[in-house]
Amino acid sequence: MRQRVVRVALTAVLVALVLLAVPLALAIRSSLYTGQRDALERAALAAAVRVNPDYAAGDPAELPAPAAGQRLGLYDPRLLLRTGTGPRTGDDAARRALDGKVSRSSSGGELVVAVPVSHAEQVIGVVRASFPLADVRGRVLAGWAALAGVAVVALTVAVLVARRQARALAAPLEDLSRHCRAVAEGDLTARAAPSTIAEIDQVARTHNDMLHSLTELLRHERNFTANASHQLRTPLTGLQLTLEAGLAQDDARPALEEALEATRRLYETVEEVLRLSRSAGLPRPTAPDRPVRELLARTEERWHGPLARDGRRLELAVQDVPDDVRVPGGPVAEILQVLLDNARVHGRGTVSVTVRDLDDAFALDVADEGTVDDDGVRLFERGHSGGGPGAGIGLAFARDLAVSLGGRLSLARGAPTTFTLLLPVRRERTCPQDDAGQGRR
Repeated sequence: MRQRVVRVALTAVLVALVLLAVPLALAIRSSLYTGQRDALERAALAAAVRVNPDYAAGDPAELPAPAAGQRLGLYDPRLLLRTGTGPRTGDDAARRALDGKVSRSSSGGELVVAVPVSHAEQVIGVVRASFPLADVRGRVLAGWAALAGVAVVALTVAVLVARRQARALAAPLEDLSRHCRAVAEGDLTARAAPSTIAEIDQVARTHNDMLHSLTELLRHERNFTANASHQLRTPLTGLQLTLEAGLAQDDARPALEEALEATRRLYETVEEVLRLSRSAGLPRPTAPDRPVRELLARTEERWHGPLARDGRRLELAVQDVPDDVRVPGGPVAEILQVLLDNARVHGRGTVSVTVRDLDDAFALDVADEGTVDDDGVRLFERGHSGGGPGAGIGLAFARDLAVSLGGRLSLARGAPTTFTLLLPVRRERTCPQDDAGQGRR
């Protein structure tokens, strides 16, 4: 990835340098040659102005001092050198200048400019200025060398910038690749970190969202398996024992009735586990409402016998509960089953169930005479095994059920152990009739 980015950047820079350097090199060459010819022409014109018209009669002719590297010479109409420096006989440039026009040419390894000297509308001589071509070529090469140096510096800077940009572009993608490999190896907690590149950040966010959805899906599947295993093991064992006891009796009807009741409870447990296993964001089927008194009566019927066989009492305080208070029967029954089973297995002494009416909600307290030393938050962690009431999966399952109903399950006190379930309630409403005996429309 990094090498590709560097190659692309260098290719673009090289194309730009070629497109700029070649015309610029040609411009340097043309400018130096043109500038030197212009300098020769200015020198020749300045010398022509100073030529004495009577030089042909023997008067001395004076020429200004030429610039470094230049040669100035005055030629008469016969193209003979009269003063200055240059070939003894005028060349083609000087010959053309006798026609009254400035002549430019290259001959004998020199740049040559010839300017006519006029007097009384007649050409009386020619001033020839020249400069070695080798020196001009040297200047051109020096200019090209400077241009090449600038190109090398630009290319070096481009390489450094390209490598830096390649690192900046490749680092988030390499980080995303590492996270994908970590996920492929089983680490579902890996998340791609944000970068400074919006497009890559969008890919990272999509990756994280996908991974979060996958994690939630797997978590629901694991929870469903654990909940089903935990919640169904006890009812199935009880059903098996009931059927075995019925086979040993002459009259199997009581055993079959008890087995039928256990089957009904088992069906309700399966329904609640399936309802809770629905993924987050998907609608969950609502549980049917039941009066609180009816629900607690069935709970007492279910748990009075098992606790009595252990030499323990079950007390229910429902005197203050109005008859019109209704709660989702299946989920609340499962929560009570988890709490009472924890109290039977891990608690001691009398188990009490108390209902408190809070107008738009109700509180259900399940307490025993045991103690809990564990943290109230860690107690509900799934798979927590501290030897207390939170060991295993039951409390986590009950907490999830309470949350799915819009309520909350918490440890109210550690000594004596008291769990409190808070739930919103729905009250039965009757249509009041007026004095004429007609109901509300």
